This record gives sequence, C-alpha cells and structure tokens, in this order.
Amino acid sequence: MRILLFGKNGQVGWELQRSLAPLASPGQLIALGTDSQTMCGNLADPAGIRETVQTVKPDMIVNAAAYTAVDKAEQESQLAQTVNAIAPGVLAEEALRLNAWFIHYSTDYVFDGGGDQFHIESDTPNPRNVYGKTKLAGETNIIDAGCRYVILRTSWVYATYGSNFIKTILRLAQERDQLRIVNDQIGAPTGAELIADVTAHIVQSLRNRGTEISSSGLYHLAAQGHTSWYGFAHYILTQAASANVSLKTTTGRLYPVPSTEYPTPAVRPLNSRLDTTKLQETFNLYLPDWQSGVFRTLSEILANQQSLVR
Repeated sequence: MRILLFGKNGQVGWELQRSLAPLASPGQLIALGTDSQTMCGNLADPAGIRETVQTVKPDMIVNAAAYTAVDKAEQESQLAQTVNAIAPGVLAEEALRLNAWFIHYSTDYVFDGGGDQFHIESDTPNPRNVYGKTKLAGETNIIDAGCRYVILRTSWVYATYGSNFIKTILRLAQERDQLRIVNDQIGAPTGAELIADVTAHIVQSLRNRGTEISSSGLYHLAAQGHTSWYGFAHYILTQAASANVSLKTTTGRLYPVPSTEYPTPAVRPLNSRLDTTKLQETFNLYLPDWQSGVFRTLSEILANQQSLVR
C-alpha cells in the first residue's frame, strides 16, 4: 500500500508517520510538509498538491494539514479557505480519480457550542468563526467530490511534540504565582497519539474490507469523558506536583473564570462534546478516557524536561 501523508510536521502528522509506517509497503509512506523540497506538500497551493497526488498515485491519502490559527483566521480568511476548504476538495477529487481512500481531520468548531449534550455526526453544524466555517466547507467539498472518504472530527488536540495546552500550562505555572483559566468551555482533551493510532486501525480495517464504500463517512474521534479548560489545567498541575515538579502556581492558586473575561477575535464554542459511538461501533474499537492520554503525554514531557536539565 502506498500512503501519501500531508502535514507531517504538525502534532497529528508527526504521530501519523509512526503509526502508518508499518501499514505502508517498504518505502511507500510519502510524508510531506510545507517545507518539502521534491514535491509540493503545501495546501496553500492547490494546483501543486494536485500535481503531487498525480505523481505519487497513492492508494491512501491522509490529510493532517490545516490552517489552525483560530484567531488569526479572522483576518486571513482567504488563506484559511484555501487550506481548509479548497485544498481538501482537490485531494478528494484526485482520490476519486485514483479510486483511493481519503482520510481527513476536521473539528468540533463546526458546531456553535450550544447545549450541554454530546454532538452526534448528524447534528446540524453552525460554526461561529472563520476557522470553523472553512473546516465545514472542507467537509462539504470532500463529500461532494464523491470519493471514498473518512472524515474524523476531533477536539482539543495535544501531543508530546509541538506547542500545546499542556506545555503552556506547565510553563506558565513555573513563571507565575497564579493562573486564571476558562471553565465554561467543555470538551475532551484528545492526544495526537490516540488520533494517529485510531487512524492506523481505520486504515487497516479499510484495507481488509477491500473496495467497499460502506465505511465511507463522517465520524467523531475524541477521548472519552469531558472537562473544562480549567479542569484540564487542574489535572496537569495535580500530576506535575505529584511528580515533584517545582511550580509557582499550585492548584490552590488556579482560578476558574468565564470566557467573557478573556474575549478573543474568534468566538469559541462552549460545548465541544463529541459522541464517538458511531466510530467505535463501525471500526470495533474502544476509546480511552481523556485522563489516561494526558497522564501518559505529561509524563513523557516531564521526563524530556528532566533529561535536558541533566
């Protein structure tokens, strides 16, 4: 199997290179980023990525690239539209031409965040910011292309690699005497490692099922359970303290605040809960609770920091 991966330098793309390598034929995992020299891996260049797909002729296209600067997208809407909407449509068109599968990642931001229930795949999207609107347009373009596809909506992504909420909280807690964290946005922190492992499981399943298109569709992928950004931060600091990390901000100096205290250019959804029943039943898998993934990633981050100190 020849797999073409876009977005290799992102958090999810980094992990996908590990998880997908055993499924590809020897030397047939082609991983590209915006800095790739021999072929175009930049989704801001739709014509370039079309040429890349036509050159590689993959059996599977996996797109982990996206414009994810949520606030900046309010001013760079055209670039966000090109990367998040137009380019995925181009990849889907090429997947159809090659009869290849296309796996793409979307977001909880396609919903407006109303209510307090878990969103299912058939709920009506209503994005409240440019980022969410462009990601929803990308979903629509993929579906309309008519290829065999799996779109995975996920939420609150973190990883050992790259910048993310865990590393930010650890850094701020070592620099400041107190922290004020939003407590009315609810979702499930979801590790890039989990996303990559589930993707590999899906790829293996699709390969075993041959050319059938019954698994083609939209799915929600997130860790089990839910918390707020405040609850996420509280868990991080609790575990860091248990690991004897020196912190200026302890859990007693961590304060919950409403989103209205931190206005941002892009409105965030308050409810980012995603129901993952469809994914688990279709692909016969079990998703772990959010705490287990955060604990594992946090332990690895702290171990890396300690090794650098030595």
